[in-house]
Amino acid sequence: MPRTRRFVRMRLLPALVIASLVSVAACSDTGTTRSADTAAPSTAAPSTAAPTTASDTSLAPAPTADPARPYEIYVPTSYDGTTPVPLVMLLHGYGASAAIQEAYFQVQPLAESRGFIYVRPDGTTNQVGKQFWNATPACCGFGTGIDDSTYLMDIINDVSNQYNVDPRRVFVMGHSNGGFMSYRMACDHADRIAAVASLAGSTFVKASDCAPKQPVSVLQVHGTADQTILYQGSAILGQEYPSAENTVGLWANYDTCGAPSTKASPPLDVEQSIAGAETTVETFDNCPAGIGVELWSVKGGGHIPAINTAATPYPLTEGMIDFLLAHPKP
Repeated sequence: MPRTRRFVRMRLLPALVIASLVSVAACSDTGTTRSADTAAPSTAAPSTAAPTTASDTSLAPAPTADPARPYEIYVPTSYDGTTPVPLVMLLHGYGASAAIQEAYFQVQPLAESRGFIYVRPDGTTNQVGKQFWNATPACCGFGTGIDDSTYLMDIINDVSNQYNVDPRRVFVMGHSNGGFMSYRMACDHADRIAAVASLAGSTFVKASDCAPKQPVSVLQVHGTADQTILYQGSAILGQEYPSAENTVGLWANYDTCGAPSTKASPPLDVEQSIAGAETTVETFDNCPAGIGVELWSVKGGGHIPAINTAATPYPLTEGMIDFLLAHPKP
């Protein structure tokens, strides 16, 4: 009988004690079992945009978080506890949820096939019912003061205490607000985070606001026609965020890399609604051994690229995951 796949919902308490553990197992060669209350919706993911105008009455929300803040974890069939495995954390966009983001990215099948532990938490819910991460001044806590950086690291520590996680292969990826938060985690916890992958996110606009202790590999994926988090950079409620190019440029400087590479990789096809290979790849030369900094520009792509769902696994998700797994800590 094959080992069972495990999908559990955990609660992170102040003392890092698990208060609730629901294990759902399937004794079958096919299909992945989820608990009923954590099944991802079948509808398309809604916009995860943060409000961008001062006239929006939903701004400056007050937090109404559940102090227990549950998170979900998927452990692949191949896990037996004897070999350290990678950990990948997925962070949702503003107004979305862990389940919605999984429905879009479909990371879980890759967790099973690639053999990594997969964690997906939910942000704090504000007074208008939108979940968010307090990442940078631009996005998207809007002055709430929530310490999501510590909270997410507590989850990483919690999972690492429960499972045999490879400390050299701890990764964070996210969309929009989740991308912003991925960069925040790299800034604050560079000694623990090996690499981040951001779709339509951005880093701190001021280089001095980020002081990574070690190099962190970075992948930025961004649509050039994104009207929510602009490829060219912009501001939300007067708080600026850098362009996609400046985002990777800042991280290339943090990582002490050289200039952008002139030996670009062949274009990628990650956007279903745009014909042909629309995504160009730019890398940086002379990074420290094992460190990579890349920008994937989706020409004509919007804030939520139309993933080619006919392909298995999804090309965009597979590309982001493959980048992460290829960049453990040196």
